Amino acid sequence: MTEMGNQSIRPLVAGASLALFLTFTINGFAAGKLQIEREIALDSTKPVPVSISGFSGEVRQVLAFDLEVMGCRIVGEDQAAYQVTGQFTGRLEGYLRAGEKYLLSKAFTGAAPRALAHAFADEVVEQIHGVKGIARGRIVFKNRTQRSGEIYVADYDGHNAMPVTRDGNIVAAPAWGPNNSRLYYTSYVRGNPDIYVQEYATGKRQTLIRFAGSNLTPVPSPDGRRLAMVLSKGGSPNLFVSDINGQDLRQLTRVKAGVSTPTWSPDSRWICYVSRETGPARLFKIRVDGGGAQRIQTVGVYNCTEPDWSPDGKTIAFTTQRGGFQLCTVPADGGQVEQLVAGEDPSWAANSRTIMFVKRRSDQSYYLSLLDVPTKQVKDVPLSLGNASQPAWAR
Repeated sequence: MTEMGNQSIRPLVAGASLALFLTFTINGFAAGKLQIEREIALDSTKPVPVSISGFSGEVRQVLAFDLEVMGCRIVGEDQAAYQVTGQFTGRLEGYLRAGEKYLLSKAFTGAAPRALAHAFADEVVEQIHGVKGIARGRIVFKNRTQRSGEIYVADYDGHNAMPVTRDGNIVAAPAWGPNNSRLYYTSYVRGNPDIYVQEYATGKRQTLIRFAGSNLTPVPSPDGRRLAMVLSKGGSPNLFVSDINGQDLRQLTRVKAGVSTPTWSPDSRWICYVSRETGPARLFKIRVDGGGAQRIQTVGVYNCTEPDWSPDGKTIAFTTQRGGFQLCTVPADGGQVEQLVAGEDPSWAANSRTIMFVKRRSDQSYYLSLLDVPTKQVKDVPLSLGNASQPAWAR
């Protein structure tokens, strides 16, 4: 049984119709289906053709959005390598077929229709791609209103957006803390850019770091033990690390040109950051327990900003400027850069496949989008808020 808050999602109960509801295999596919699957297996850069039938309204819309975010393309049944079928009658009954072969057969109850559809989509994605779905993920982001901004939390698809702050002031760089129970961010609410921590459930907030000068970009380590940040208390903005409560502060870099936007390796042993100490903005990494900084080679591009280390440890996404902002990736140890799509401020989802990022409108306002990295397929997040940026996933 999969828990959803205080509600549950229950698999189909077998009873007398056991053969209908359990996952089963029938040998033999139509030749056309086999050919489609072979092509997909050979070229993972192309969206997987999937059909949806039996669902309507909100449930179908949610399923289509979730599957397209995860590298699928919704097509007619005669063109599909996989068929998603089922019905919603207060509970969601869902099936996944590849030709005549049933890969998934499950029912979901005990939550709102959107939540049930997200849960089913995650199961479908795991069957198709072999990775966990992210449709039930949450994000935190900044929403700007004129000269001020607020921190918001929402479902990954922009629904159920709720403000975390109501200060009417400048805020920046929100990040989730251990167990996604706390939020860390910079705010000017007391007149200076200081670092705050806020309990997500209760809204209780405390000032964590407040030195003279700038106190910026607090980023908790994946193991929940430490906090990286950029402080200018000694002059130039440099990289510091403390325990998760802001104590035992240590300085890691001493760069006159300053550093920015730290991101942790998933093993919590390294921090990648941006520095202009050798000219244009470049990526560096440094061990938390000491040692000198190491440059991360980004072959093919320079002027690299806003890095984010993938949860599987293999890849760093970042932003570069080449006639506009571009999202790129590079192996975590450095190497050849892959340019992805126009955008900036990337944040990896827990599956190390999906990136949420920021696009600019012609009036220089911002909105959030989702990128499936292997296929480069993009879906805009349908937020009703007008100027969203700086997203970070709950992991």
